[in-house]
Amino acid sequence: MRASTLSCLAFAMLVFPAVPAGATAFLAEKDIDASVLLPPPPANDSAREAAEIAELKAIAAHRTPDEWAQAAHDAKDETGDWFASAIGPGFDFAKLPATAQLLTDLYATEEVATKTPKALFHRDRPYVVIPGLETCTPIKPGPAATSYPSGHATVAFLMAGVLASLMPDKAQAILARARDYAEERLVCGMHFRSDIAAGQTLGTVVAVELMQNPAFRKEYDAAAAELSAAHLR
Repeated sequence: MRASTLSCLAFAMLVFPAVPAGATAFLAEKDIDASVLLPPPPANDSAREAAEIAELKAIAAHRTPDEWAQAAHDAKDETGDWFASAIGPGFDFAKLPATAQLLTDLYATEEVATKTPKALFHRDRPYVVIPGLETCTPIKPGPAATSYPSGHATVAFLMAGVLASLMPDKAQAILARARDYAEERLVCGMHFRSDIAAGQTLGTVVAVELMQNPAFRKEYDAAAAELSAAHLR
């Protein structure tokens, strides 16, 4: 295997965590066409791109140590357990195995849903465009055209849409937590504003689409029963 190929694989392993063992996506790539759901990102050297670059520079200049630490912590965790801050301490995966499995499979679904648009739009990450931009995720030099849409934002709003449906009385708090989690990608220097917006759109659409999916409904119903027994819905 050539050295350049090895470098690309190493970069991919750094930026894209492996899907957890036992995870099964509810959709295949052919099941969702993000090219008709998402507008293109701002063009290179456009006024919109310049505004997004300026925003990231301002965020980097004014973020607090606590904001940086929280963003760095959440960047490593796409399991959805961080929704506990919105739902309550009873939202404990150790006691909610069916819910944990549902969210694990939603994470696998997000990986499928974002693969095609990332390749289609081929947008450089902010740290490629903005020399010297600090990121909260270790990176290696080289191509990184995987910014649009944000996978973290997609999975946040995919999970939030499902959890809000399961626990409608907690919907606003759940959606607010998803928003904050997605916004942290700006603090991290890993995404532009439009990447986050695209992830919100894609995650929300996939959550709605899954409601008609038999495999999803089976896991959804199991999680609903479990959350009811735990007095969380």
